[in-house]
Amino acid sequence: MNGIINLLKPPCLSSAQAVSFVKRLTGQKTGHAGTLDPEACGVLPMMCGKATALFDYIAEHQKVYVAEIAFGTATDTQDATGRIVERGTDYPDAGRLNDAFTHFRGTVMQAPPAFSAIKREGRPLYELARGGSLTETEPRPVQVESVTLLEEMPEHRFLIRVRCGKGTYIRTLCHDLGRLVGCPAHMHLLIREQTGPFRIEDAITMEEFETAVKNGIHAGRWLMSMEQAVSHLPQLTLKDTLWKPCVNGAPLDANEARGGAELRHGQIAALYCRSALIGLFEKQGDRLKLRTMLYQISN
Repeated sequence: MNGIINLLKPPCLSSAQAVSFVKRLTGQKTGHAGTLDPEACGVLPMMCGKATALFDYIAEHQKVYVAEIAFGTATDTQDATGRIVERGTDYPDAGRLNDAFTHFRGTVMQAPPAFSAIKREGRPLYELARGGSLTETEPRPVQVESVTLLEEMPEHRFLIRVRCGKGTYIRTLCHDLGRLVGCPAHMHLLIREQTGPFRIEDAITMEEFETAVKNGIHAGRWLMSMEQAVSHLPQLTLKDTLWKPCVNGAPLDANEARGGAELRHGQIAALYCRSALIGLFEKQGDRLKLRTMLYQISN
């Protein structure tokens, strides 16, 4: 199987455990496109076979989350699993919260949570935090398109929807919202609704996927082909006579590919030959140089 599975990850399961589950069933090399915390649930694209080479082109997609933010307590993990480190009772109303949202749009400087999988000198931050040797992290820019209020909940909680780019921590955003409005807060729950073209309404549960594999079914809205995954890139077609250098990954004359002359220097394109997706090539001067080989020669 070479493709991307739109898996609906349940809570209380790590992204690594989800990868092991899919790998066991498919027997293929497997990876995920963007970590989802164990307590969170929702869309977790799983790349299988040759599609694992497409990580950079899937993980960059915009993501959409629904989160429940709880005011009154902040935790050391910034979510409901952590130890309470601060309390407050100056609870915000919907108007105050909407005003605060304006500070979390565009390029936002965000200090990643200490309890995260980001590595420092080869070690995950959560290991350093548990050992007591990590007190703060360096802020970095993240992209947030919008934060909107969906519903006010009991016990000073609110449901919010966040549209953001790669690397944005929603629990940190909830924590920072609490700081801005003057009332400690943490993320109580998180659902990832979308990652690029992968939507939660099209996702397959682990139980459904296991049944599908056992029944030999390898098609559905939950399975995206590699061709679909790279359809947002420029599409080039090479004449059949250049098949051999093409599948061997040799540099190619850009003018020999239909659409090659129009590419900008450094632009990445999906290249086809004999109706087969060969791989992703980058234009360098007048040449097309292989970046990622996707074609698999049958034995």
